[in-house]
Amino acid sequence: MSDLILISGGRLMDPGQGLDGVRDILVGKGRVLWIGHAPPPQEPDKVLQGQGLVVSPGFVDLHCHLRVPGQEDKETMASGTLAACRGGFTTVCAMPNTRPPVDTPPLIEFLKDKASREGLVRVLPVGALTRGRVGKELVEMEAMARAGAVAFSDDGHPTGSRIMRQALEFSRYLGLPVMDHCEDPELAREGLVNEGVVSLRLGLRGMPSQAEEAAVARDVAVAGLTGGHVHIHHVSSQGSLEHIRRGKEKGVKVTCEATPHHLTLTDDRLLAPIPYDTNLKVNPPLRSERERKALAEALREGLIDAVATDHAPHALVDKLVEFSRAGPGMSNLETALGSLMALVHRGELDLLTLVARLTIGPARILGKELGSLKVGWPADVVIFDPDREWTVDPQALASRGKNTPLGGEKLKGRVMATLVGGKAAYLDPSLKLEVPESRKAKI
Repeated sequence: MSDLILISGGRLMDPGQGLDGVRDILVGKGRVLWIGHAPPPQEPDKVLQGQGLVVSPGFVDLHCHLRVPGQEDKETMASGTLAACRGGFTTVCAMPNTRPPVDTPPLIEFLKDKASREGLVRVLPVGALTRGRVGKELVEMEAMARAGAVAFSDDGHPTGSRIMRQALEFSRYLGLPVMDHCEDPELAREGLVNEGVVSLRLGLRGMPSQAEEAAVARDVAVAGLTGGHVHIHHVSSQGSLEHIRRGKEKGVKVTCEATPHHLTLTDDRLLAPIPYDTNLKVNPPLRSERERKALAEALREGLIDAVATDHAPHALVDKLVEFSRAGPGMSNLETALGSLMALVHRGELDLLTLVARLTIGPARILGKELGSLKVGWPADVVIFDPDREWTVDPQALASRGKNTPLGGEKLKGRVMATLVGGKAAYLDPSLKLEVPESRKAKI
């Protein structure tokens, strides 16, 4: 039987229940058992002191690359889910662009089995949208949904219009979202960075924001035509947001996510302090400050439903090459909260809204009983210090992917503990699970 753990005296922030105040919370048997002011109705076996810390539902990541199966040189189930724990994520959606791609029910089953044996957090598999992720033929969506796929995506590859219409027809029937990497290939021209002043100064081929916006407009239109649920991956431009806004106003079932790096970094970082830093190569590319501000405002108002990390670990050899040959993506799970807290500390976002976009926002897109600490729901909890400063050391990351552009930077905001299903999966060395005095007396 699992221990009953009392988290005492923390600032409980649960946007799913509209809670923000000092509360105690008792968890056990994998569930939230009670929320209130001590004493709890049952004597706890262990106590975790939360004074001065924020206690929130565990974060839910809609978009994470665990590289399993086939790319364990970049990440393993163990290293990726440990990184998730240390970042406060208790549920991660694993993208299917692996080797082989997760495009059949047996591969969904394989991933679930692997996660149950080696994972430290909940791993929800996202199935590929097309066989081999080559955009020609839909996967067996219904069979993969029965096997456990929570959504479908050819992430990294744009989806053609015919396939998107077929997929969204099935999406309506299955009640699962189709997630799209929005990019018009002809407009994108295999661009390496945002098209603008920075691309001109660096002499790198630019990708205009219109390459994303054209695909977003198409997706919103097709979702309106079919009634299916389209979810836009890593939105990066103001123009995309306007298409999404108009779709939502018309009642189209469209949701979207933004990444920590698109919310906090701009393409200016490619000029200094490390010109051509391949750790800044992402797709879609980092945009201008105007676009970044538009994303932050859309996150605040709720037009952007969720923050998703797009955690993309790479081996050293994938990044220690010319910019044009470097793999896109950055290691994000462990730096996400610290990066995003910059928006709070400089007044662009309030903390409760940030917690909402990391918890109940993504959970609602999945339609799962996650992202809130309602009594009876899974006891997935993160405890963090919003003011704790720490310096990013890439070599100290649990992820095999050390490819972060934040190495040496000081962040303000750090995860102190993560509970998954009521069990402590990660504890900062400064915190301890204590046996209460009343329990000691009985021992």
